[in-house]
Amino acid sequence: MYNLEEGKKLVFLARKNIESYLEKRKNIEIQDVPESFKINCGVFVTLHTYPKYSLRGCIGYPEPVLPLIDALLDASTSSATRDPRFQKVRPDELKNLVIEVTVLTPPELVKVKEVSEYPSKIEVGKDGLIVELGYKKGLLLPQVPVEEKWDSEDFLSHTCIKAGLTLDCWMDNRTKIYKFQGQIFSETKPEGEVIEKNFMG
Repeated sequence: MYNLEEGKKLVFLARKNIESYLEKRKNIEIQDVPESFKINCGVFVTLHTYPKYSLRGCIGYPEPVLPLIDALLDASTSSATRDPRFQKVRPDELKNLVIEVTVLTPPELVKVKEVSEYPSKIEVGKDGLIVELGYKKGLLLPQVPVEEKWDSEDFLSHTCIKAGLTLDCWMDNRTKIYKFQGQIFSETKPEGEVIEKNFMG
Protein backbone atom coordinates (compact mmCIF):
# COMPACT_ATOMS: atom_id res chain seq x y z
CA MET A 1 0.00 0.00 0.00
CA TYR A 2 1.19 3.48 -0.85
CA ASN A 3 0.32 6.55 1.20
CA LEU A 4 -1.08 9.78 -0.23
CA GLU A 5 2.29 11.55 -0.23
CA GLU A 6 3.77 8.73 -2.30
CA GLY A 7 0.74 8.86 -4.59
CA LYS A 8 1.21 12.60 -5.08
CA LYS A 9 4.84 12.00 -6.01
CA LEU A 10 3.88 9.31 -8.53
CA VAL A 11 1.40 11.63 -10.26
CA PHE A 12 3.89 14.52 -10.18
CA LEU A 13 6.60 12.35 -11.74
CA ALA A 14 4.21 11.04 -14.40
CA ARG A 15 3.30 14.59 -15.44
CA LYS A 16 6.90 15.83 -15.42
CA ASN A 17 8.00 12.83 -17.45
CA ILE A 18 5.30 13.35 -20.08
CA GLU A 19 6.30 17.03 -20.31
CA SER A 20 9.95 16.08 -20.76
CA TYR A 21 9.21 13.43 -23.37
CA LEU A 22 6.89 15.64 -25.42
CA GLU A 23 9.40 18.51 -25.42
CA LYS A 24 12.78 16.74 -25.48
CA ARG A 25 11.96 13.14 -26.44
CA LYS A 26 13.61 11.80 -23.30
CA ASN A 27 12.59 10.72 -19.82
CA ILE A 28 13.39 12.73 -16.72
CA GLU A 29 16.30 11.72 -14.52
CA ILE A 30 15.31 11.10 -10.92
CA GLN A 31 17.66 11.49 -7.98
CA ASP A 32 17.05 9.71 -4.67
CA VAL A 33 14.33 7.30 -5.76
CA PRO A 34 12.27 6.24 -2.70
CA GLU A 35 12.82 2.61 -1.71
CA SER A 36 9.10 1.91 -2.11
CA PHE A 37 9.34 2.91 -5.79
CA LYS A 38 12.07 0.32 -6.40
CA ILE A 39 9.72 -2.60 -5.72
CA ASN A 40 8.43 -4.44 -8.79
CA CYS A 41 4.83 -3.39 -9.27
CA GLY A 42 2.16 -3.16 -11.96
CA VAL A 43 0.99 0.36 -12.79
CA PHE A 44 -1.21 2.19 -15.31
CA VAL A 45 -1.19 5.86 -16.26
CA THR A 46 -4.50 7.28 -17.49
CA LEU A 47 -5.05 10.66 -19.15
CA HIS A 48 -8.44 12.40 -19.22
CA THR A 49 -9.52 15.64 -20.83
CA TYR A 50 -10.69 18.41 -18.50
CA PRO A 51 -13.40 19.30 -17.68
CA LYS A 52 -15.26 16.75 -19.87
CA TYR A 53 -13.24 13.86 -18.44
CA SER A 54 -13.04 11.95 -21.72
CA LEU A 55 -10.38 9.25 -21.98
CA ARG A 56 -7.27 10.52 -23.80
CA GLY A 57 -4.83 7.67 -23.18
CA CYS A 58 -4.24 4.70 -20.89
CA ILE A 59 -1.26 2.34 -20.95
CA GLY A 60 0.47 0.34 -18.27
CA TYR A 61 1.96 -2.83 -16.87
CA PRO A 62 -0.53 -5.42 -15.53
CA GLU A 63 2.24 -7.57 -14.03
CA PRO A 64 4.99 -6.61 -11.54
CA VAL A 65 7.79 -7.08 -14.08
CA LEU A 66 9.66 -3.80 -13.44
CA PRO A 67 10.45 -1.56 -10.48
CA LEU A 68 7.50 0.80 -9.99
CA ILE A 69 9.48 3.89 -10.98
CA ASP A 70 10.64 2.34 -14.28
CA ALA A 71 7.15 1.06 -15.11
CA LEU A 72 5.69 4.49 -14.25
CA LEU A 73 8.07 6.39 -16.53
CA ASP A 74 7.43 4.06 -19.45
CA ALA A 75 3.65 3.95 -18.90
CA SER A 76 3.42 7.74 -18.65
CA THR A 77 5.10 8.39 -21.99
CA SER A 78 3.26 5.48 -23.61
CA SER A 79 -0.14 6.76 -22.47
CA ALA A 80 0.62 10.11 -24.10
CA THR A 81 2.26 8.89 -27.31
CA ARG A 82 1.63 5.19 -27.96
CA ASP A 83 -2.02 4.44 -27.16
CA PRO A 84 -3.23 3.12 -30.55
CA ARG A 85 -6.76 4.44 -29.92
CA PHE A 86 -5.67 8.08 -29.95
CA GLN A 87 -3.47 10.64 -31.66
CA LYS A 88 -0.30 11.54 -29.77
CA VAL A 89 -0.78 14.18 -27.09
CA ARG A 90 0.49 17.59 -28.23
CA PRO A 91 2.78 19.54 -25.86
CA ASP A 92 0.25 22.39 -25.61
CA GLU A 93 -2.53 19.90 -24.80
CA LEU A 94 -1.03 18.57 -21.57
CA LYS A 95 -2.13 21.61 -19.55
CA ASN A 96 -5.74 20.55 -20.22
CA LEU A 97 -5.32 16.90 -19.18
CA VAL A 98 -5.85 15.24 -15.80
CA ILE A 99 -3.32 12.55 -14.88
CA GLU A 100 -4.27 9.44 -12.93
CA VAL A 101 -1.90 6.73 -11.67
CA THR A 102 -3.21 3.30 -10.66
CA VAL A 103 -0.81 1.02 -8.75
CA LEU A 104 -1.81 -2.63 -9.09
CA THR A 105 -1.64 -5.72 -6.92
CA PRO A 106 -0.45 -8.88 -8.74
CA PRO A 107 -3.30 -10.50 -10.72
CA GLU A 108 -4.85 -13.62 -9.17
CA LEU A 109 -6.67 -16.35 -11.08
CA VAL A 110 -10.36 -16.47 -10.13
CA LYS A 111 -11.19 -20.11 -9.36
CA VAL A 112 -14.75 -21.38 -9.79
CA LYS A 113 -16.46 -24.76 -10.12
CA GLU A 114 -19.04 -23.37 -12.55
CA VAL A 115 -18.63 -20.36 -14.85
CA SER A 116 -21.94 -19.01 -13.55
CA GLU A 117 -20.11 -18.25 -10.28
CA TYR A 118 -17.83 -15.62 -11.84
CA PRO A 119 -20.08 -12.56 -11.27
CA SER A 120 -20.37 -13.35 -7.55
CA LYS A 121 -16.57 -13.55 -7.25
CA ILE A 122 -16.04 -10.00 -8.53
CA GLU A 123 -16.51 -6.90 -6.41
CA VAL A 124 -17.28 -3.80 -8.46
CA GLY A 125 -15.36 -0.81 -7.10
CA LYS A 126 -12.61 -3.02 -5.71
CA ASP A 127 -11.51 -5.44 -8.43
CA GLY A 128 -9.99 -4.92 -11.84
CA LEU A 129 -10.23 -7.73 -14.40
CA ILE A 130 -8.10 -9.52 -16.95
CA VAL A 131 -9.74 -11.93 -19.41
CA GLU A 132 -7.55 -14.34 -21.35
CA LEU A 133 -8.46 -16.87 -24.03
CA GLY A 134 -5.75 -18.26 -26.27
CA TYR A 135 -3.55 -15.41 -27.44
CA LYS A 136 -6.21 -12.76 -26.74
CA LYS A 137 -6.11 -10.80 -23.51
CA GLY A 138 -7.93 -7.73 -22.20
CA LEU A 139 -7.75 -5.65 -19.03
CA LEU A 140 -10.04 -3.10 -17.40
CA LEU A 141 -9.06 -1.14 -14.28
CA PRO A 142 -11.20 -1.17 -11.09
CA GLN A 143 -12.51 2.36 -11.65
CA VAL A 144 -13.99 1.59 -15.08
CA PRO A 145 -17.17 -0.30 -14.05
CA VAL A 146 -17.91 2.34 -11.41
CA GLU A 147 -17.57 5.18 -13.91
CA GLU A 148 -19.67 3.27 -16.46
CA LYS A 149 -22.24 2.08 -13.86
CA TRP A 150 -21.80 -1.60 -14.72
CA ASP A 151 -22.61 -4.59 -12.53
CA SER A 152 -20.16 -7.50 -12.27
CA GLU A 153 -21.66 -9.33 -15.27
CA ASP A 154 -21.43 -6.20 -17.44
CA PHE A 155 -17.84 -5.81 -16.25
CA LEU A 156 -16.97 -9.35 -17.33
CA SER A 157 -18.61 -8.84 -20.73
CA HIS A 158 -16.84 -5.54 -21.42
CA THR A 159 -13.48 -7.01 -20.42
CA CYS A 160 -14.11 -9.78 -22.94
CA ILE A 161 -14.82 -7.15 -25.60
CA LYS A 162 -11.61 -5.32 -24.62
CA ALA A 163 -9.76 -8.58 -25.33
CA GLY A 164 -11.29 -8.73 -28.80
CA LEU A 165 -13.56 -11.60 -27.80
CA THR A 166 -17.33 -12.06 -27.75
CA LEU A 167 -19.06 -10.48 -24.76
CA ASP A 168 -20.09 -13.89 -23.38
CA CYS A 169 -16.65 -15.51 -23.66
CA TRP A 170 -16.31 -15.44 -19.86
CA MET A 171 -18.78 -18.34 -19.88
CA ASP A 172 -16.37 -20.43 -21.97
CA ASN A 173 -14.59 -23.00 -19.77
CA ARG A 174 -11.33 -22.31 -21.60
CA THR A 175 -11.33 -18.64 -20.60
CA LYS A 176 -9.13 -17.56 -17.70
CA ILE A 177 -10.34 -14.70 -15.49
CA TYR A 178 -7.91 -12.83 -13.26
CA LYS A 179 -8.70 -10.10 -10.76
CA PHE A 180 -6.51 -7.50 -9.10
CA GLN A 181 -6.90 -4.40 -6.97
CA GLY A 182 -5.59 -0.92 -7.56
CA GLN A 183 -4.70 2.20 -5.62
CA ILE A 184 -5.86 5.16 -7.66
CA PHE A 185 -4.17 8.55 -7.32
CA SER A 186 -5.57 11.34 -9.48
CA GLU A 187 -5.38 15.07 -10.03
CA THR A 188 -8.68 16.83 -9.37
CA LYS A 189 -7.86 19.18 -12.27
CA PRO A 190 -4.80 19.63 -14.52
CA GLU A 191 -1.78 20.17 -12.22
CA GLY A 192 -4.24 20.41 -9.32
CA GLU A 193 -4.56 18.67 -5.97
CA VAL A 194 -3.92 14.92 -5.99
CA ILE A 195 -6.38 12.68 -4.16
CA GLU A 196 -6.70 8.94 -3.63
CA LYS A 197 -9.93 7.67 -5.15
CA ASN A 198 -11.88 5.07 -3.20
CA PHE A 199 -14.98 3.54 -4.78
CA MET A 200 -15.79 1.22 -1.89
CA GLY A 201 -18.80 2.37 0.16
